[in-house]
Amino acid sequence: MPAYEEIKVGDVAEKSLVVTEQLVRDFAALSGDYNPVHLDEGYATATVFGHRVAHGVISAALLSTVLGTMLPGEGTIYLSQSLEFRKPVFLNENVTAKVEVKDKNNRSKKIRLLTTVYKADGQMALSGEAWVLCTR
Repeated sequence: MPAYEEIKVGDVAEKSLVVTEQLVRDFAALSGDYNPVHLDEGYATATVFGHRVAHGVISAALLSTVLGTMLPGEGTIYLSQSLEFRKPVFLNENVTAKVEVKDKNNRSKKIRLLTTVYKADGQMALSGEAWVLCTR
């Protein structure tokens, strides 16, 4: 993991994940979000999605994984995150979270990052911006 001084505008880190049935069920149990659009195929087929969709926050959590373990990495404190859910993520889809450094404030050690999650077919499922504090 890079130290704050080593991080440059334009640096990128990515992590992929397959959104499985078990992951969706575990997230529902953890969050208490038992919305049937996530858990009941019969219900979900009658929605605009046509199939069950993963909780959008699963994709956002993958962004947190990248920020806390890769870029900036250990010691990162999440300050804020904007999220725009653009496309649904269906069960058994592979998604990739990507963070890109857009700006650094050397005085405060705050970093602004572009945050996106892509589906395997290249469609953007989520976009946003994060601010983090680098403590190392």
